[in-house]
Amino acid sequence: MVLKETQRYDEFRTVDRMRDMVTDYVRRKSYIPLLIRAFGRTKYATLLLSAYKSCQTWIVLTLVGMTIGLIAGILNIVTSWLSDIKVGYCSRGFYLNKTFCCWGLGLESCNDWHTWTSFFPIKYIVFVSLSVVFAWTAAYLVKVYSKTAAGSGISEIKCIISGFLLKDFLGPVTLAIKSIGLPLAIASGLSVGKEGPSVHYAVCAASVITQFFYKYRTSNHRSTEMLIAGSAAGVAVAFGSPIGGVLFSLEEMSSSFHLRTIWRSYFCALIATWTLAAVNPFRTGQLVMFSVRYQHTWQFFEVLFFVIIGVLGGMYGGFVIKWNLFIQGFRKKYLANYAIQEAMVLSFITALICYFNSFLRIDMTESMEILFRQCNDIVDHYDHICDANRRGWIITSLLSATFIRTILVIVSYGCKVPAGIFVPSMAIGATFGRAIGIVVQILQEKFPNAMLFASCRNLEVCITPGSYAFLGAASALSGIMHITVTVVVVMFELTGAVSYIVPTMIVIGATKATSTWLSSGGLPTEEGGIADRMIYFSGFPVIDAKENPYFNVPVKSAMTRDPVTLDFQSTAETARAVLNEHPYRGFPVVRDNYIEGFVSREDLEKMISEDMRLAEVIDTSPVKASSSTDLEVIFRIFATVGPRVILIHEHDSLLGLITTKDNKYQASDEET
Repeated sequence: MVLKETQRYDEFRTVDRMRDMVTDYVRRKSYIPLLIRAFGRTKYATLLLSAYKSCQTWIVLTLVGMTIGLIAGILNIVTSWLSDIKVGYCSRGFYLNKTFCCWGLGLESCNDWHTWTSFFPIKYIVFVSLSVVFAWTAAYLVKVYSKTAAGSGISEIKCIISGFLLKDFLGPVTLAIKSIGLPLAIASGLSVGKEGPSVHYAVCAASVITQFFYKYRTSNHRSTEMLIAGSAAGVAVAFGSPIGGVLFSLEEMSSSFHLRTIWRSYFCALIATWTLAAVNPFRTGQLVMFSVRYQHTWQFFEVLFFVIIGVLGGMYGGFVIKWNLFIQGFRKKYLANYAIQEAMVLSFITALICYFNSFLRIDMTESMEILFRQCNDIVDHYDHICDANRRGWIITSLLSATFIRTILVIVSYGCKVPAGIFVPSMAIGATFGRAIGIVVQILQEKFPNAMLFASCRNLEVCITPGSYAFLGAASALSGIMHITVTVVVVMFELTGAVSYIVPTMIVIGATKATSTWLSSGGLPTEEGGIADRMIYFSGFPVIDAKENPYFNVPVKSAMTRDPVTLDFQSTAETARAVLNEHPYRGFPVVRDNYIEGFVSREDLEKMISEDMRLAEVIDTSPVKASSSTDLEVIFRIFATVGPRVILIHEHDSLLGLITTKDNKYQASDEET
């Protein structure tokens, strides 16, 4: 489903990457001579300035990484406290969450943590009321102070990285509101996650910090490298996975990834995770709440059940993407003016329903911590999850949690609060994965002599249901985002279980195959993960070098004919009149309709203000293409070279032009 609304494209300003790189190259060549003239020609001054120039990138990366790690640590602490305050408080410190209040004690023997009341109806009312208050606060902050802080932000960031600027989306106000609203949205109980928004606030932090450095403030392609590094750090602190963060920025965020960007992304992610470890928000020495270790390896016959989990993950992704986009269309059409009320109603319904299911009532990361672990690692056996006599009830509870949270994710993701879909999908995968693991465990114990379970006969523990929850979480995450290698690495870094790398790869392979089958005609779903589908649904422009569009038409069928031009002999008065009459960001320069070059709006303004000639400011080597050139070739030029506009000619006589937005919208239109 795609909304044909080209007006959304006007919200984005196209970046001419090719011109930006040329300008930056000229600036770098003159950088050191300028500094020498300013500070002197001494040997030590020259060395000092050269050293600063060489180290500036790493200084910026360090500042960005430390800022992201610090924000992540604070948000983890605040989110945990807000989630726990809905059910009780700590008598020895109101600011302590339940885990810190009962540190070193079992939750059953902790006397410092108190529920608000022992009377169930009042306890229920307090839980629901605080959930609604948190949702109202998050939605109000977004609506009043920064509408760009709503949602995940990944789709918009992909557009920005590909060469389209969106005003204020990465500004300091967005950073502040995203950071404040995210813990409130999570604590409200809405079926949304923090991992997508973590990428947004991380990229915001990178954008804000780079504005203090002239080198990045004046060069878009250099600042884009920092944004990519910031996205890697955002995933790294969300999952405690620096390598997974780098792979995420490579696989999901960037359409063209230079080798130097890989190292810079890794360095930034490393600094961010180191800072998060120093903050130590969980007081466990771990970077994430659900870090686990598996003592028992997997058996070969379990591959059959791993494939089933993978298939279910792919089906989950296709189902949620399809129906979430339907809800998004409904929301945009009927609920656009009721963002705060919608968030409050969703929170109210979620709290009403989820309170009565033990796996929905608690925070999603806490739920995954319980579901991932082995039974001998679970001290309090939450909800008797390891009680062999209650397996039927546990399976029913897990499957009902899977169904309910899936519906809630469909209707909640996209509401106007800071919201992601990574963790909700992982929580859904963990519940259906654990249910499958318990079923396999029951079958193995009931039929111990069956040929299928022959390898279990001499083992004290054969089936580990927690590992099935872990694999289910990986499958659901891959299914919703359509990423593969990143998920394998992230899940490995979460658990440290080397022996489960192969099962994870098997599950992700089955998920990918299922997703591809659904996209290619098995069911009416669209290609790409939910972030990609949201780009097309919302009418966002993005040029992705990984795309392979098929137009089967020449460029002359999509170009803008008879564009506004400037004559090569145009004066400043003529240029001023053209600028006042037309809003375009650049104009072809011609002489007797033969192409002489191209001039940007900024250069025309410079020409007028400094009383220059047009010949002094035009680009005499613009990107040109013949009118018979296939549109696929034009798309590839935009994706790899990065010009803002391509002039279309016939024997050097100007026929028209095509911009990045024109080409991208043509691709979107062809897909529909």
